[in-house]
Amino acid sequence: MNTFKDHFSSNSNQYQRYRPTYPDELYRWLTAVAPATSLAWDCATGTGQAAIQLAKYFDEVIATDGSEQQISQATTVDNINFEVAWETHAKLATSSVDLITVAQAFHWFNHEMFFNEAERVLKSDGVLAIWSYNLLTVSPDIDPIIKDLYSNSLNGYWPEERRLVEEDYKSITFPFLKLEAPSFQMSKNWNLSQLLGYLGTWSAVKRYTKHTGINPLDKTGNALREAWGDPALERKVIWPLNVRASRK
Repeated sequence: MNTFKDHFSSNSNQYQRYRPTYPDELYRWLTAVAPATSLAWDCATGTGQAAIQLAKYFDEVIATDGSEQQISQATTVDNINFEVAWETHAKLATSSVDLITVAQAFHWFNHEMFFNEAERVLKSDGVLAIWSYNLLTVSPDIDPIIKDLYSNSLNGYWPEERRLVEEDYKSITFPFLKLEAPSFQMSKNWNLSQLLGYLGTWSAVKRYTKHTGINPLDKTGNALREAWGDPALERKVIWPLNVRASRK
């Protein structure tokens, strides 16, 4: 039996606004390794960030998420069909999909059931691509403040599944034939307000605030303001991407 763990519906607007976007180079690579560009399934699409980019390269994209609230916040695109569905029940025809993508969500899945569904819906030579990103970097004066928030202030408030992201999914045995992916990273030029908005989307921040009645970003924000300088100053924020891909 699957149990949907919804950590983001209550913050869908902020999630859509502040989460970083994945690089075009990633989608071009995925298009190149997929056997065709007829149909892609973006599983756990959230508000459709990856699906919207995939739609530039694929004739049709099916974008599913277990959260109706997340789906309701997605931007309408002609060749994307947004549907509320779990990763274990895609409502897709057998052997119909060229590419399956899972962006920063695989750690919430029932892995065995999802892999079984991927096996069912992928075409022969179809590609499964799963990616995640861990802690961001900004600069030597900013990074320790964010790391202290992540590792110390929020210790005990991260869901257990978060450890899979921290280890780059290395403990998971993936199906099919491994594909070596190039190195990718995301980057944004953000001011302090935008960085704090992103930190506010962390599930552990929401859990901490709910359990204690205190927003941990109050303390962290003060430290960041002191280190940042002019809050309107934009700094480059970088997230390395971990991409795990395999071919059926």
